[in-house]
Amino acid sequence: MARHGYLLLGGRLGGETGEGGTMADSLRGIAGEIFDPQNLDHSVEEVLETMLGAHCRREEAPPPAEAEWVTAVVGLGGSLSGACVFRSGGSAACKLAARMTGMEFDAVDDMVKDAVGEICNMLTGSWKSKVPELSARCGLSVPAVITGRDYRLHVQAPQFVLRHVYAFDDGCFEVTILCDGIQ
Repeated sequence: MARHGYLLLGGRLGGETGEGGTMADSLRGIAGEIFDPQNLDHSVEEVLETMLGAHCRREEAPPPAEAEWVTAVVGLGGSLSGACVFRSGGSAACKLAARMTGMEFDAVDDMVKDAVGEICNMLTGSWKSKVPELSARCGLSVPAVITGRDYRLHVQAPQFVLRHVYAFDDGCFEVTILCDGIQ
């Protein structure tokens, strides 16, 4: 079911509290605040525009196909389990890494992968910090970065998916928040 710019799968988030829990004990009571699409937009603005000087605008279309993709994943654990996934083509990843490091990149190398992993990490931390209750009850994993031409990232039956595509200069990237459990 689509609500307010995000996708709720299975109808399980709402105001449910689980056995013996109260709204104060659970993040479920503030799920609407946690998954507010503006939190992701503000996080992208905070990280990409403020820290990297990349003015971003939200797009409707997915990133254009490229020969090589770079995907970074930061896991979420604690009262909310899931992941933040940052995905871009190789050329956009090189442009973002150049903004971050002040160096130019012709191809995806270890420094570009590290930069994309750190961008994903900063976006995840920024998104999590938008809701103090979430920030206090949810930890982050270290980033994992996947590159290649033909791969799919599969997440089994998430309860919630928030996916936005952003464009900057002549690059494009996608940020997805996946939730597979909330307490």
